[in-house]
Amino acid sequence: MASKTPHTHLNPAQLLDNQLCFSLYAASLAMTKVYKPLLDALGLTYPQYLVMLVLWESDGHTVTALGERLSLDSGTLTPLLKRMEAAGWLARQRSSEDERRVHVVLTPTGRALQAQAAHIPGCVVAQSGLPLDEVIALNQQIRRLRAAMQAPATTPVSATPSTQPIQPAF
Repeated sequence: MASKTPHTHLNPAQLLDNQLCFSLYAASLAMTKVYKPLLDALGLTYPQYLVMLVLWESDGHTVTALGERLSLDSGTLTPLLKRMEAAGWLARQRSSEDERRVHVVLTPTGRALQAQAAHIPGCVVAQSGLPLDEVIALNQQIRRLRAAMQAPATTPVSATPSTQPIQPAF
């Protein structure tokens, strides 16, 4: 049986628990598990809930705008919208000015679902165990991180190893 002997020359920047990407990934999995029973009670999946959140904010987005807002490509979004339309939550309508553009609008059933889902954010905050102001601050930090990661690189990203030591992301 293999033993769990730590290596003597560990680079702290290569430890799993020091990886920001792993912390975000594991937190995302945990978050999705919190949402699942809440959304199951409404008949929604997590991606469907995200679509509904955008439409509850502002109805009538084009499919393209909805995809951009949710960072979803049309190959993922179109089948999702078709299932939501079949469930009666929304309708897809071709633009009369440009038939290539499809607008997504809530149905009365989709609008009514907003009231049924009103308790979900509070449940998620409660499950976090953090005060609301800390949850808000954390969300702002993550949004800044996402924006920075999506921005064009200010310095070239290289696949070759750096000669300078990398500090851990504690």
